[in-house]
Amino acid sequence: MKICVAGAAGAFGMKHLDAVAAIDGIEVVSVVGGGPDDIEGFAKDRGIPHATRDLEESLARTDVEAVILATPTPLHAAQAIRCLEAGKHVLVEIPMADTVADARRLVEVQKRTGLVAMAGHVRRFNPSHQWVHNKIRAGELTIQQMDVQTYFFRRTNMNALGKPRTWTDHLLWHHACHTVDLFQYQTGQTASQVFALQGPMHPDLGIAMDMSIGMKVPSGALCTLSLSFNNKGPLGAYFRYICDNGTYVARYDDLEDGEGNRIDLSGVAVSNNGIELIDREFFSAIRDGREPNASVARCLPAMETLHRLEQCLNADG
Repeated sequence: MKICVAGAAGAFGMKHLDAVAAIDGIEVVSVVGGGPDDIEGFAKDRGIPHATRDLEESLARTDVEAVILATPTPLHAAQAIRCLEAGKHVLVEIPMADTVADARRLVEVQKRTGLVAMAGHVRRFNPSHQWVHNKIRAGELTIQQMDVQTYFFRRTNMNALGKPRTWTDHLLWHHACHTVDLFQYQTGQTASQVFALQGPMHPDLGIAMDMSIGMKVPSGALCTLSLSFNNKGPLGAYFRYICDNGTYVARYDDLEDGEGNRIDLSGVAVSNNGIELIDREFFSAIRDGREPNASVARCLPAMETLHRLEQCLNADG
């Protein structure tokens, strides 16, 4: 299968390129870069035959069958729709859109074209969260509460590589999206009650740097989520599963029980790399002609819950 990676020179574009390199039968034949990127030099260094700053140029290529979009969030929905309209399967990084209206439009286009369209909800694929999900499905665990901390130190507009961004990240539509989807995925329910509060707006970035979110599903399970771009300390996301039969703490691809004992995840999946696993699911769904886990349709409920949370923030002022 021959693919294009857009946003290839960014932090997550490179993660996807490294993941694809570990998957047999997949060849990157085109990469798309943004304005600051030396995308031609980037492609040459990696032995990729085609590079451009224009996504349409890659979509016009007959050898491109599928596209991975690791581009700025504000471009996700429109670019994913263009990929589908051009006859290309698409995996769009999280979030699939930054409004619920755009997310719904993307789902409508996917249904009309019948192509595979998948959102980069990697928490569904991290072996740590898969282990918990398997226990829930087997009836061995029931979630009472998920307590999640998502903390970064980003008082300037920098990406995960410490390079300047051309766009502004958002705690709700990007970072909270991971947890909103994961909570609803693990409980198998849509939040029936939600609240959200945000701290002061950054004077230059124009976004809230701190946020508090609460959710409850009909079964009674709770999710408490704290997010910050002001945290100068351990960075990243920590997920505490408080269950009827144990407590578990997940950090990306690692898992411990509540007493700090490491849990062996070696048999959960073919890789411990969540990005590689989501890419494998994307390519497998294309080959099998099936709907993937984390299809845009299956992730739409998370976008709708984010919209409700945004309404809470707007009411909070």
